[in-house]
Amino acid sequence: MAVVLLGVSLLTYGMIFVTPGDPARTILTQQMGGQTPTPAAVEQFRAANGLDDPFVVQYARWMGGVVQGDLGQSYYSDQSVSAMIVQRLPNTIELAVASMLVAVAIAVPAGIVSAVNPESRADYAAQFGSLVGVSMPNFWLGFLLIIVCSLWLGIFPVAGAGGVEYLVLPALTLGSGMAAVITRLVRTAMLDALDAAYIQTAQSKGLRERIVVYKHALRNALVPVVTIIGLQLSYVLNGAVVVEVVFQRPGLGTLLVDAIFARDYPIVQGVTLLIGVIFVVTNFAVDLTYRRLDPRIDLKGDTA
Repeated sequence: MAVVLLGVSLLTYGMIFVTPGDPARTILTQQMGGQTPTPAAVEQFRAANGLDDPFVVQYARWMGGVVQGDLGQSYYSDQSVSAMIVQRLPNTIELAVASMLVAVAIAVPAGIVSAVNPESRADYAAQFGSLVGVSMPNFWLGFLLIIVCSLWLGIFPVAGAGGVEYLVLPALTLGSGMAAVITRLVRTAMLDALDAAYIQTAQSKGLRERIVVYKHALRNALVPVVTIIGLQLSYVLNGAVVVEVVFQRPGLGTLLVDAIFARDYPIVQGVTLLIGVIFVVTNFAVDLTYRRLDPRIDLKGDTA
């Protein structure tokens, strides 16, 4: 994890360093209401923020702050990047959790029903729904839900953050795509589990179908499902950038997009690094979860 996170930090800072555009000129122009800053003001801004230093010096200075929990100051507002992230993070976490709950609530029952009743109408409906969900872009679905549920029906607010009513449409937008992927995996894993010898033995002993499906088959089928759910966290964080912009939800996504357009690089670096950390830590947690679901799997990923 330490090596991966170090690589993430290096790539994050390096990609921002070589990005075209002059943050000093862009931010000063915005602060001056569109007027062109003088060369002296631009040079003063660069010197004050260490933008004239070599890459190694800038990266070492930034990493020295990161290990102490200091992600720097915003070029535009001079606020602490850490404080801005802490302020926006709860809204993104709320959206991510709600989206995952929506995805699991749809995918697991649909995948089980589809596997227990192969080549039935329910199976075909689940597979068709999965195909549609995988193929549908987030931003398109978000705008469609706004038009239907907000503008036409007036059920949910168009944009913003607040109560549960502000969370429903963004969570459905993000969760539907994840549900499509998880449904197909649950179906495949359940079909494999139901064909296993121990399931046939349990059925021959006269166990009720519900116990065979949910207690024996589902538990073993959850190992690959947990993997994809953990990996889908990256989908949630990437999709949150688009969804939060569509619904104007004040989270990390809108903070990141606004910072990119403003060339406010400390915010871009801080948010990107945080997303990388969350992704790495989640994958580590998924590895630990394997052992709980299947004791035969050791912590190296091999079967005992």
